[in-house]
Amino acid sequence: MRVLLDETELNEGVLRLASEIDQYYGNQRHLTVIAVMTGSLVLFADLIRRLSMPQRVGVVQASSYRGGTESGELRVDSQMMIDVSGRDVLLVDDIFDTGKTLDRLQKMMLQSGAATVKTAVLLHKNREHSVALRPDFVAFEIPDEFVVGYGLDYLDMYRNLPYLAVLEPAEIEATASESQP
Repeated sequence: MRVLLDETELNEGVLRLASEIDQYYGNQRHLTVIAVMTGSLVLFADLIRRLSMPQRVGVVQASSYRGGTESGELRVDSQMMIDVSGRDVLLVDDIFDTGKTLDRLQKMMLQSGAATVKTAVLLHKNREHSVALRPDFVAFEIPDEFVVGYGLDYLDMYRNLPYLAVLEPAEIEATASESQP
């Protein structure tokens, strides 16, 4: 496992991200902040505590990585969503990879009556994306590698790492073998 961003760098990135969001929205404007679960859980907890504006928070379950390192069909559990009608919404996700997740969720929020929908991500992968949407707020640009830690997982492992690391092919294979029943 190769460390890409250590704990200090991640903390500094989240502070920068919160500062940019605060600057954009101001501290008087109410904001509905929605975590894209499960990968953004750690980022979400750290970020909302650093934002100064009044907030409503919620979660939406969306996943496209089920048991592998390649993105698949996107599944969204919209029953978890809170009412966004007439509200300014900030979607918080762990990584902008293909872009399909945030693109679909942004459209869903707008169809549900959100006044505005912006997006914030911890990581933006430097690669071709499947959609025109680009995140509004980004903490880090990273290479096109499979990363874990700080909420991101591989087969539900490694979310607890306080740093961001690149999984090497041998580690991917070993984790896959260990997760077999």
